[in-house]
Amino acid sequence: MFNGFISRTFVFCFFVAAAFGADPHWDIQYKYRQIDSALTINDMAFPSATRGIVCGYISDRNDRVRPIDLLTSDGGEHWTETPVKEVGLSLFFLDDSTGWMVTEKGIWITAESGHSWTKLNKAPSGMLRVWFLTRKHGFAVGDQKRVLETNDGGETWTPLAVLKELSGGVTVVFGEITFTGKNGIISGWNVPFRRGGPDWMEPEHAKGRKQVPQYGVFLETVNGGETWIKSEASIFGEPVRVAMTTQGTGLGLLEFQDEFEYPSEVYGINLHGGASTRSFREKDVAVTDIRLFDGINRGLITGYETEGRIHHSPIPGKLKVFTTDDREHWTEMPVDYRAVAHLAKIAGPDENHLWISTDTGTILKLVNE
Repeated sequence: MFNGFISRTFVFCFFVAAAFGADPHWDIQYKYRQIDSALTINDMAFPSATRGIVCGYISDRNDRVRPIDLLTSDGGEHWTETPVKEVGLSLFFLDDSTGWMVTEKGIWITAESGHSWTKLNKAPSGMLRVWFLTRKHGFAVGDQKRVLETNDGGETWTPLAVLKELSGGVTVVFGEITFTGKNGIISGWNVPFRRGGPDWMEPEHAKGRKQVPQYGVFLETVNGGETWIKSEASIFGEPVRVAMTTQGTGLGLLEFQDEFEYPSEVYGINLHGGASTRSFREKDVAVTDIRLFDGINRGLITGYETEGRIHHSPIPGKLKVFTTDDREHWTEMPVDYRAVAHLAKIAGPDENHLWISTDTGTILKLVNE
């Protein structure tokens, strides 16, 4: 019997090894395992191969929320819980030490890799993301048609002049900002009013709803934000993510409502002109993040598996990761079967040191051996 157990174990391990082999794959490195509470991860940053920061919150059975950060200094081998005063929505790090955390009530700064945070007293609330080109010069984007710039490290904030030229009203949300060198893109979309609750709560009403075109806006700069050029269009979906390279190419991510046939679409961008082209779209995969790398054609997308027409179900779906070398053909990567998510984020300093966080309290690492 003992020999039979060893044989079965050997066969199982053989098939697991064969499934992963030497090909790159994603292993769970951290998983929140408390029985009476849950960890929600909102964002993650890895400014170097060793230093990582995660922001989010822990909620207990009584729906009490406790803001928290997770920190690592050894590439994710060990994570330390660090309490913070406000729930972090997003993170941006300029280097291994200096970073910013956006919360619902303001913006915080750290010079100690997240071990301590100081709130910028004059920073606005209601922002979603920030991007700093230097310690002093940065931008913040958020709701109510706001894109703000600071040249003094957050002591003062000024709206971009180009906003006066936009036709969209205060219901426009700017949710994404990204720079590569001096080239930058900010994307926004109109949030239309809709009656009723989410589709997963009212499936009988969702059948009658249709995805309709909505207002989308892009702001582009080629000189580090000195001037901005606007482009407005009627589009399907919300342009929630943009990834760029210094070669002038990029990927954009559109998210659709539940009533649409597809949950999301990834499209190619050419900053030197030319029409955008579809790069990835599947009916059972909701993409939530994208990543490109300078000097190579490699790209990554991550998201979760959907079932049926209700893309945004309260039940998390199996984590999905795809890679490409030409941004036209995508290959699914092996992922630990236990990883599920409603939202997944990619972080890491280069193509060989990458992590994915999920809103369900899991962090996975790319294994290249």
